[in-house]
Amino acid sequence: EVQLQASGGGLVQAGGSLKLSCAASEFTFARHAVGWYRQAPGKEREGVACMIGSDGSTYYADSVKGRFTIAVDRAKNTAFLQMTNLRPEDTAIYYCAADQILNFECRYYSGPYVSDYWGQGTQVTVSS
Repeated sequence: EVQLQASGGGLVQAGGSLKLSCAASEFTFARHAVGWYRQAPGKEREGVACMIGSDGSTYYADSVKGRFTIAVDRAKNTAFLQMTNLRPEDTAIYYCAADQILNFECRYYSGPYVSDYWGQGTQVTVSS
């Protein structure tokens, strides 16, 4: 079964950057999509970014477009979320997730979709 290990969260000032990592096992980018969700206290979970490894298609939430970039290192079976120009409203627990690509589209992240596999969360705190 796919296992995901997220890391890289921390405390950063507004305007700063952080890079989250998601190490995956029992996983191949040829058969899986990978992405990130976040959940802030008192708010609903939000799909932030997604990439289908086989074709490179991506999805970004409007709230992060132009600031966040999802990328993968196929050799290391690791996905990344590069976050720049961070804002206090980006403060949340960030979760990496994966899906089998059969009948999957990254746009599903824009709705109440539950991914197939989940890693543990990593806290991102942005101070003003």
